[in-house]
Order: sequence, then C-alpha cells, then structure tokens
Amino acid sequence: MRINFVQELRWRGLLQDIMPGTEELLEKEVVTGYIGFDPTADSLHIGSLSQILTLMRLQKAGHKPIALIGGATGMVGDPSGKSAERNLLDEATLKKNIDGQKKQLEKFLDFSPSSNGAELVNNLDWMKDASFLTFIRDVGKHLTVSYMMAKDSVKNRLETGMSFTEFSYQLLQAFDFYTLYQTKNCKLQMGGSDQWGNITSGTELIRRKAGGEAFALTTQLIKKSDGGKFGKTETGNIWLDPKKTSPYRFYQFWINTTDHDAKNYIKFFTFLDEATINQLIEEHDKNPGARILQKTLAKELTVMVHDESEYEQALETSKVLFDGDIQQLSKLSEETFLDVFNGVPQFSIQKDELEKGIPILDLLSTNTGIFPSKGEARKMIVGGGVSINKTKIESHEMMVDTQFLINHKYMILQKGKKNYFLCNLA
Repeated sequence: MRINFVQELRWRGLLQDIMPGTEELLEKEVVTGYIGFDPTADSLHIGSLSQILTLMRLQKAGHKPIALIGGATGMVGDPSGKSAERNLLDEATLKKNIDGQKKQLEKFLDFSPSSNGAELVNNLDWMKDASFLTFIRDVGKHLTVSYMMAKDSVKNRLETGMSFTEFSYQLLQAFDFYTLYQTKNCKLQMGGSDQWGNITSGTELIRRKAGGEAFALTTQLIKKSDGGKFGKTETGNIWLDPKKTSPYRFYQFWINTTDHDAKNYIKFFTFLDEATINQLIEEHDKNPGARILQKTLAKELTVMVHDESEYEQALETSKVLFDGDIQQLSKLSEETFLDVFNGVPQFSIQKDELEKGIPILDLLSTNTGIFPSKGEARKMIVGGGVSINKTKIESHEMMVDTQFLINHKYMILQKGKKNYFLCNLA
C-alpha cells in the first residue's frame, strides 16, 4: 500500500515547514523531489541519515527522489547553522568524498529504471563551465540583496562576519533547484529546517526566471533531549561507513539512547508503522528496564545501514561485556575486539614480567595505577569488586601470569561493575 508522504512525516513528528500547495501537488501527480548532500567527508553520518530516510519515504510514496551531491557548492560552504566559515575543499578531496557518498546512497535508494527510480546528480556537472559574468547576469539579477539578507542563514552570521563566497551559496543552491526544474521537471526541494531560506530562494528563482511554480518542505533538525548535538559522541561523529564507525559502535549508539530520545528516534529513523510503534512504547513504559525501544531501534538501524549478520555480531559482542560470556572474546577478530574496548583505559605489561608472574596487588597498583595503593586494591578484592576476564578475584595473594591472556595478548581487568581496563603485552 502506497503511503501518503506528508502525512507520514507529520505523524512521525518530522515535518517542520511546508509551502502551501505542496501536499496537494503530491496527491495529484508523481513528483520529482531532491535533497542536497554536502561532500565534506567521504562518508555520510547519522545526521545525514534522516535526510536519506526522507528520500526513501518519498520513493515509497510513489514519487521520484533525486540525491544531489554538492561537488560545486562543497567548494563554497553552506553558512546555514554555522558560526564560522569552514575550510574550503580541494578538487581531489572533493572527488574522494563524492565517490564515497555515492556508494552509500546507492545502498538506500532504488535506482532501477522505473518511473520513480532514484537518480544521483552532482551540481559540479552544470557549474564547472559556468562563467562568473554569465552567472551573475542570468541568476544574480533575479534575487535582490535585501531578499537574500532577510534569510536567517545570512542574518545569523552578519555580526561574526560572512565572506562574499558564503553569501553566494544561496544563489548557487537556488540555481541547482532551477536547473533540476528545467532539466528533470523537479518541483520539490526538501532538507533540514536550517535549509528553509536556501530552498525558498530556489522556488523564487524558478518563479522569476522560468515563470514556474516549485515547492518546498523541511524536516525538523534532530537533537538530543539533553540539548547535545545528535550523532556526536566523545569520539566524534557516528558514521555510516563501517571503517569509520564499526557496526558494534553503531549498534551501541542506539542501544544507549535515553528513554525520551528512543521514543522519538523510533519514529524518526525506522519504517515501523504507527500501530507497531505505539505498541512498543506502551510495552516499554510498562517495563523500562527491558529497554525494548532501544533494542528495537538498534536492530532496525544496524540491519538497515549494515546488514543482519553485522547486527548479530554486534549483539554477540555486547553479551561478552554485559552477560559475562568471556569465551566469546577469543572468537572475535582483533579489530572487533579492540573496538569493543574503544575508549577503555589501556595499559601495557612487559612479556617477561608476566611470564614470571606478577602479584595481583602489584598489577592493580604499581603496574597499572588502577588503584592508588595496594591497600585500596586489597580492600576492593576482599569486597568482591575486582575481576580478571570477567572472573572474580578471590584472593589478594594470587599471581597473574600468561595463562590469563586472551588471544595470547590481552587481559581485561574490571573494577566494580562498570569500570573496565585493558592490558596488553608490550
């Protein structure tokens, strides 16, 4: 059954702004709509994922999606939502980034040659041969400075300063919309709510230069309930590329979301229907400790972005730490093993020392500094709060040697329930 695109965005709480007539247009005909992606990296991240999903929802509603990669605008930089001008990218870096993003977008959208098959375009294709004089004559004269200055993306930057390069971004994006309108009958541009000014400049250019009518809608920018930036962690962005963010870390990002955020994200980032989501929320509220929302969210997203096998691997890896199944660690590849302990304090131990045997109190204090003194370490062991490889230490007089190593190289020390430390052979 074909979904109603605007209604779908609305009940999910995603719809922010919509130009009058947009919903009626979508109900009347098959509409071509596009979203632009900024090639600032060779991988998209989960902030971009919300816009990828918007294109996927558009396609599921029977309309035609276009993903535009900004090979030209990436050289300029979008001032929207930025507090300072960013570094401009050279052509070699841009090409690498564009190739990486194209590969990812092809995984999510259906590019088969059907009436609503998706398309990928690069605005460098129509901008690379454009001369400055031709552009300002044929495009610049249609939008007044006062019109452009009234946009929030410009007003918010006037106090801190904005170069002419950034100021021109609005014209370039408007020209993208105009070009797609003329060449592909594209009547709709979408994006995050910070793009409203740029998008409506495009509809205005189409009206003035082509005498045509185009439409716009935006989705809300996704934030965390604590006000923090969505998709950011202590180690940086959560990327869609498994080489930048492993499937395990990707899975952990979603599994660790708060209850409040999970209730929003399950609507924003999955294709589960309204009845199913309402039922999940109801079950979650009856037993929050079971974390059914987070588990469902993590599964849906990990399978969608990676695949079923990577989800199963992430699940098994999680059990290693949280269910005490330490034997599973020896089955992991070294790359996955180290990723499990990414961010965990690490210490090196000399191989010859370990072969002779190290007293447990020395290991915990002198060798690693996990405890400030042997006395503190002894006290914690007596209280049952110290483990090696998930096995509780029973005696403060025991010796630790190479038989405790996992894969002949690593040892996991645990202080209390949540404090992990990784020792490796130097």
